[in-house]
Amino acid sequence: MTAETDGPDPTSSLLAFFGSELKRIRTAADVSQDEAAVRAHTTQSMISKVESAKRVPSEDLACDLDTAFGTDGHFGRLYPLVITYAYPSWFLPFVELERDATAMRVFESQIIPGLLQTEDYARAMLSAVRPDNLDDLVAARMTRQAVFERDAPPRIWFIIDENTLRRQIGGASVMRQQLERLLEHGQDPRSVIQVVPSTVAAHAGLAGPFTVLSFTEGPDVLYVDGFSQGRIALDSNEVAAASHAYDLLRADALSPEKSADLIGTHLKGLK
Repeated sequence: MTAETDGPDPTSSLLAFFGSELKRIRTAADVSQDEAAVRAHTTQSMISKVESAKRVPSEDLACDLDTAFGTDGHFGRLYPLVITYAYPSWFLPFVELERDATAMRVFESQIIPGLLQTEDYARAMLSAVRPDNLDDLVAARMTRQAVFERDAPPRIWFIIDENTLRRQIGGASVMRQQLERLLEHGQDPRSVIQVVPSTVAAHAGLAGPFTVLSFTEGPDVLYVDGFSQGRIALDSNEVAAASHAYDLLRADALSPEKSADLIGTHLKGLK
């Protein structure tokens, strides 16, 4: 169980305001976080994290909170504002696709993939560009990882360049926790993690990170990351080219078992 804590300044962001409103209304109704969770069909941990602005509420949760507390659509009206400011407008469509995907093929060359990042790693990485809304960005990054908690989580294949293991974002302590997270996720039967070793000088991912998403219905979709913003590609030829590049990356990458050994070697080097 997550302990109840004082929330952040409600004027600091819309996410913080949403959380403060939830806590204000819940407290006024003399309802504990546990009872609020039961009423809103969620967990006490999620209620706590939303109140402390550490998670972005889903639209379903906003509606359930209105039903739970009889707030006449108050949280439902706040939700579009929160989601708009939690995610950049160009990134939100990808987040929505990510939530619906049944399978993903992810490649990263510089950083640990967002879906596998620890909170400390994400904070250290995102703080490098000194954003005004760092707390919201971290909360949004962590919220995306809810895909692993779905009733039927997607099958996700991660391929990362060994450079991502060497770059000690956040320092040795943060990186140790991050590499331990990788090893933990590598044991998940629905996740595969492979590393392209540094001995492979040239590979099909040198152009940059990308993700191919698959769905129960409809064609695959490609997301290509970029400096200022990413883009979603629907053109079948471009998606096919990305799928081919991913196959080539898998051929160059170490097996999941040897990849885990390599991650373990980097982990030992931090102790």
